[in-house]
Amino acid sequence: MALVSAHAVASVAPLNTVATPAISLERPADLAQREALLDLAFGRAARLAKTSERLREGRKPADGLAFAAHGADGRVIGTLRLWHVAAGPGRPALLLGPLAIHPWFRDRGLGKAMMTTAINEAARLGHGAILLVGDAPYYARFGFDVALTEGLWLPGAFERSRFLGLELKAGALSGARGLVSPTGAPVEAPSLTDLIARESDAGALKRSA
Repeated sequence: MALVSAHAVASVAPLNTVATPAISLERPADLAQREALLDLAFGRAARLAKTSERLREGRKPADGLAFAAHGADGRVIGTLRLWHVAAGPGRPALLLGPLAIHPWFRDRGLGKAMMTTAINEAARLGHGAILLVGDAPYYARFGFDVALTEGLWLPGAFERSRFLGLELKAGALSGARGLVSPTGAPVEAPSLTDLIARESDAGALKRSA
């Protein structure tokens, strides 16, 4: 289901041959392409080493807040997710990121469209605040402010000037203090029985081929 169309992209597409990317909720079929896009944008080792990744690893993104943008050929050219965290004890919030746009589609407004979609949808779903680690001048245009995270810290090294907050509800981060911790649902790991069954099925297919 498309949530918003990034019209700014179409207006600068070369020769008007590229269809306007549509932003939609992420689909299971997008996952492998999403991983490839993140590796292209940040480098796999570098992105997995980030402190913010400690709040995402082994967790599912927040329901209804994992977005993908698709090009004319259906491939994933943009990704953005939000994750459940606690902004200190007993204070629910969301963690935004990573935001990645394919190099061919940067500087065409797609990143801005994805950010606007994510923020608006988070507000519509009733969430109170969003945290992120990123470039302050870029994210300030969406209302993110370093002052809202002054009493918070992350589980690892981070640059204080890049740790930003946004209130979707007035006062949602007022007085927030403590360690930001993950609260999202864990990703289900396959059981040993399932893994053995998959290996057995794969072996049977090879023998019958």
